Amino acid sequence: MGEGGDKMLSIINKRTRSEGGFTLIELLVVIIIIAILAAIAIPMYLSQRQKGWESNAKSDLRNAAVAQESYFTDNDEYSGDTADLEVEGWNPSTDVTLTIEAADATSYCMQAVHNSGGDTWTFDSADGLTNGANC
Repeated sequence: MGEGGDKMLSIINKRTRSEGGFTLIELLVVIIIIAILAAIAIPMYLSQRQKGWESNAKSDLRNAAVAQESYFTDNDEYSGDTADLEVEGWNPSTDVTLTIEAADATSYCMQAVHNSGGDTWTFDSADGLTNGANC
């Protein structure tokens, strides 16, 4: 190469050396770190969502139990209908399914589960709030 060719090659080399960038290894390290953080964070997030759903179901059961006691005070028996509990002031959540499994003059048993998932919770007039028990 002549003097002009060497000069051109020198200009190209200077340009490529001065342009900064990341190497493939650096990019892979960053991607691996992000993947590790995601592997830790996503299960924790999903667990917190489920705990929130279950808290919603438990809250509905406790509030329905208060309404059951209020209904009992007025009628000398427990109600088998959630509409009666609403009259007593119970305001059900839209995402929770609550059923009254048994009710008579001396006791009641209700179950609730969040529609998005989570455990089924039971509130028995004798035992209180329990997880997964049947009426």
